Amino acid sequence: MSHTAHIPSHRKPRRSASKLALRAGVAGGVLGTIAVAGAAGPANAEPVTETIEMPTLGSLESGAGLASAVAASAEASHQEALDQSLQAQENAALQKAAKEAKKAKAEADRKAAAERAEEARLKAEQERKEAEERASRDRERTRLTTQSTSSSNDSGSSSSSDSGSTAGSSSTETQAPSGSAAAIVAFARAQIGDAYVSGGTGPNSWDCSGLVQAAYRAAGIDLPRISYSQSSMGTSVSLSNLQPGDILYWGSRSGSYHVAIYVGGGNYVGAQNPSTGVVERSLDWDTPSGAVRIL
Repeated sequence: MSHTAHIPSHRKPRRSASKLALRAGVAGGVLGTIAVAGAAGPANAEPVTETIEMPTLGSLESGAGLASAVAASAEASHQEALDQSLQAQENAALQKAAKEAKKAKAEADRKAAAERAEEARLKAEQERKEAEERASRDRERTRLTTQSTSSSNDSGSSSSSDSGSTAGSSSTETQAPSGSAAAIVAFARAQIGDAYVSGGTGPNSWDCSGLVQAAYRAAGIDLPRISYSQSSMGTSVSLSNLQPGDILYWGSRSGSYHVAIYVGGGNYVGAQNPSTGVVERSLDWDTPSGAVRIL
């Protein structure tokens, strides 16, 4: 055989440190058990003929405790991560709710401001229309007054007749209305405070001609629905010779744009406009252009 040939080794493989420690622990436990048993037994006890290997408690308990500690730490870390996740979700939800509430409030404020602006615009528009109506009535009254003055200058007898009528009117004003006139006046005054609605014919809202038509219907008299048709009926009377129940009109007789009912005492009742509704006013508050008598 060559001197360089490989000679197999007869040395036993080296055991690992962990196996050696385990075997040492087991041996120590067995020897300790035997020693305790020998010391505790009687002097004449029979010799031990059987041995039982038992693992040392120290090594096992330390391994189990370490595993339990690792598991508890992992559980605590997991719970902490879960708590942080829930807290983050809660904070995000609160922030989102706050943003939505702020946005909703801003939208509500914007709508409220728009509504106030629209109300102001409508009010200004209504006031402008009322001012235009008053101006138109004033111009019509001026025109009629000029025509009346011219007619009076041309005919002295007409002036005398008007003066006599005025004197007669004074005595009439002291008397309370009766018959159909009383029914018309009572119905008109009963509606004071009702709303003005264009096209309204009652029972709780009216326009000017709707109120006049209903008041005359209460006395058993049918009138047309439109103001200029109502003022075209009956006979024309002077504003100085009015009687309760007479129909007052604004504008020309055949083209009036507003009517009301004379109730006596220098007053009339009419559905004026959306701002005032049905009211009783003095002739001086808004002097009519003329009057007609149907009774």
